[in-house]
Amino acid sequence: MTTWLVLLAGMALLVLVGIWLVGVANRLDRLHVRTDAAWAALDAALARRAVVARAVSGGIDPTPGDRLRVLADRAERAARPDREPAENALTRELAAVDRRGLPLTLVAELGDAEHRVVIARRVHGDAVRDTLALRRRRPVRWFKLAGTAPTPEYLEIAEPSLTEDVPRPAARVVLLNADGQVLLFHGHDPARADEHYWFTPGGGVEPGEDLRSAALRELREETGMALPPDSLAGPVWRRRVAFSFGGRSYDGEEWFYLAHVPEGSTVDTSGFTELEAATIAEHRWWSEPDLRTTGDTVYPGQLAELLADLRTWDGTLRTVR
Repeated sequence: MTTWLVLLAGMALLVLVGIWLVGVANRLDRLHVRTDAAWAALDAALARRAVVARAVSGGIDPTPGDRLRVLADRAERAARPDREPAENALTRELAAVDRRGLPLTLVAELGDAEHRVVIARRVHGDAVRDTLALRRRRPVRWFKLAGTAPTPEYLEIAEPSLTEDVPRPAARVVLLNADGQVLLFHGHDPARADEHYWFTPGGGVEPGEDLRSAALRELREETGMALPPDSLAGPVWRRRVAFSFGGRSYDGEEWFYLAHVPEGSTVDTSGFTELEAATIAEHRWWSEPDLRTTGDTVYPGQLAELLADLRTWDGTLRTVR
């Protein structure tokens, strides 16, 4: 009887060990899948940064531009063993670029690409760390639970220095009705609810989106008016402004297009985002005399005099405040 009990106990122990080993092997397999996915995301983020870096190279002086283009090509084509020095060289070269002379849309594109690299690198690093930690356990090594899966490796690259002010290119629409009045929204900063101001329809340009498309999209979302691309004139104005919203600081560049309300159209704000619905209280049509006499804050600040110029706009882009 004692022998049978020992055999049964031994068999039970073997079953439990087998179940544990299968569980560890399955977990290790999931970690390898996670690591592969994290590497694919990091590789894609680095590739996108290289593409944006080549675009930046065309907007700076020829000598540093050529050097930046070469480094971007080298980083994009580097084999895995050479990837770290190639990516680090590109990071250093991008850090030396004076971004103040670049179009803000390109600055925003580069900033977005660099943010994605930082996030993807950290996700990949966490996945590699967790996988290596399990692979180094003695039972995993003794029973070769990792199988033929290659040992994951960190990508030791320097993280780009992210600027404090977020670049924000925006496209806006000066929308006029049949009486020559301009549509303005009345809103406030959620971080300073007591400060109210009036502003034109429009908003931030999304990555990869051109200014005209952004203006049409924002107009459709905020007013319900879907206009064809050729209905926008301009851009007529450009405004560079540093501002804060929701507690964050932004380096803003706004491009204004001119449009007229289609016959029979009305303003429909049901497409507002949750943030817009919470921060925009009303909208109204403003005449030029109303703008000249109001004590409210209106952006852009020269809007009253600017409206008069639009009646005979000669196609010249004007910088405004």
